[in-house]
Amino acid sequence: MTFKRIIGWAVGLPMAVIGIGFAVANREWVTVSFDPINRLQPFASIAMPLWTLFFAGIFAGIFAGWFVAWRGGAKHRRSAREAKIELIRAQQHHEREKRELQQSLPAVRTETVP
Repeated sequence: MTFKRIIGWAVGLPMAVIGIGFAVANREWVTVSFDPINRLQPFASIAMPLWTLFFAGIFAGIFAGWFVAWRGGAKHRRSAREAKIELIRAQQHHEREKRELQQSLPAVRTETVP
């Protein structure tokens, strides 16, 4: 096993055990309200197990972090795309110049002297 795989198991397995333990210990239902004014009869609320709320928050955080990192790399992806296009253009120009040079030079005869 590689070092990365060992570290992955050493970190991932305890995290999974802690997550499962948290989910089993927090099975009671909670009401999540989206109305800060009326606490007794909120206009938008949802009832869910506490562990679902916890894991939904973790998932939302992971997704938000991925999105921010992806947006942060947009400048680098754009410059790599432009560099690739420029490289293709330079290669095409080189090939065209090479063909023109070969066509403009007189054919060199290789005669054998008897």
